[in-house]
Amino acid sequence: MSRGRWVYLRALDVDDYVLVNKWRNDDEIQSLTGGNRYYVSSAMEKKWVEEKALDNSKDVYWAICLKETDEMIGYISINNIDWRNRKADWGGIVVGERAHRSRGCASEASYLMMEYVFCELGLHRLTGHWLEEHKTSILMGRMLGFKQEGVLRDNIYKDNAFHNVVIMSILKSEFAEVRQDFKTEVSK
Repeated sequence: MSRGRWVYLRALDVDDYVLVNKWRNDDEIQSLTGGNRYYVSSAMEKKWVEEKALDNSKDVYWAICLKETDEMIGYISINNIDWRNRKADWGGIVVGERAHRSRGCASEASYLMMEYVFCELGLHRLTGHWLEEHKTSILMGRMLGFKQEGVLRDNIYKDNAFHNVVIMSILKSEFAEVRQDFKTEVSK
């Protein structure tokens, strides 16, 4: 379990499928994600969460929980772990509970995930993909030390339109600086 000031990450549990399903079927949340929209039944979601909870060899999913109440407010993941080349993709983050958006929970959960990626797994590179119009996510990525590498033009088709996707990455050596800044901020 990784703990920050406000949130902690824990392994995704099978019973979390109820909240994940609620958020995956939320139009507002889905409009902000870099993936396509799929309507998912509770039964399908339960099976998907169970698979993710039981096999973390290529993908790791965490529940984002509030420290003070243990309430699950979202989830975060890394995907496509490539052990040979020591890299992974940021699978995404969802803060499903609206009351906890824009309060730093997503940034802190992302930092905790990155600390695990670089300090526990020993990976060298983490790549993220963000919808170009989701400026808040891109800004958070930059704040966390990600560097823009390019734009995939018309890469995602959703909501009856094509969308550009911004590709950003961070290397382990770059995270060391972010980590120092974060430790300084937390100790204030």
